Amino acid sequence: MKRREFFTLMGGAAAAWPLAAHAQQPALPLIGFVNSSSLQAYEPQLGAFLKGLGDAGYVVGRNVAIEYRWADGEHDRLPSLVADLIKRRVAVIVATTTPAALAAKAATTTIPVVFETGADPITVGLVASLNHPGGNFTGVTQTNAEITPKRLQLLHELLPMAKLFVLLVNPSDPANAERNRQEVQAAASSLGLQLHILDIRSDADIDQAFEKLVKMQASGVVVGSGPFFVSRNEKLAALGARHAVPIIYEFRRFAAAGGLISYGSEITEAYRLTGTYTGRILKGDKPADLPVQQATRVELIINLKTANALGIAVPNTIVGRADEVIE
Repeated sequence: MKRREFFTLMGGAAAAWPLAAHAQQPALPLIGFVNSSSLQAYEPQLGAFLKGLGDAGYVVGRNVAIEYRWADGEHDRLPSLVADLIKRRVAVIVATTTPAALAAKAATTTIPVVFETGADPITVGLVASLNHPGGNFTGVTQTNAEITPKRLQLLHELLPMAKLFVLLVNPSDPANAERNRQEVQAAASSLGLQLHILDIRSDADIDQAFEKLVKMQASGVVVGSGPFFVSRNEKLAALGARHAVPIIYEFRRFAAAGGLISYGSEITEAYRLTGTYTGRILKGDKPADLPVQQATRVELIINLKTANALGIAVPNTIVGRADEVIE
């Protein structure tokens, strides 16, 4: 979706519900969309969500309206944002990102909720079963949290002589952070590597972390899962270039912004599926009857321009496995 078309559509989304309300025409069902990050960070994903909603027969301003709530990284705002959507009598809540989904879980047992998460929805308590979710929740899960250890393995394959690596996690997102800590540490131990874990809660923490890892002469950085880091693709890539540190993250946007490697789920597909499920619920399907979908396609993107700048010769074994090579 082109940027101009996207914001035109967003403008329609913002305008549709107030106009309907003033005219006292409650004909359009209302979707409450909540995300723990920002519109700027999730613009491509939101476009994919609207595409999936359209595939299910719903077009914003024509036969559905959407109220958006963005926490801008302030997770403590999520309960009030969800509560506000509930007051507006939304027909369904779309909770994308794990913190937003957990806030919705704590707020309602009756309003249908479609979630999108990179965490295990059973482990974090969103559903009892993937095939039979039960209750008022269903949605889409990615594989990003569970493949974070594989990012360390991939970075080690790229830098076989390196022994010291750093993992960045955001403790404000415990569902992702704790899993990343445990599983990446286990992977490091199995590979005979030393892993230093740095907690990141803010942009200032990111800057300080890079100062630390440069001083400790870390060979590479694995960025943990979660929406906080999604919104900082460009910043992470720029710091990697400035400090000449190889970094691996989960989404293509990181590699496209100049990061060395991205390895993770194709997140826009997860959002498209979330939109499709939202449409099905608006048509009358029950969340309890819709199995949690898994977006399992994983992409490996390599930025050879960045590799050359870092003086890294990417083995043909890795290039051959790449879904895309940026030169």
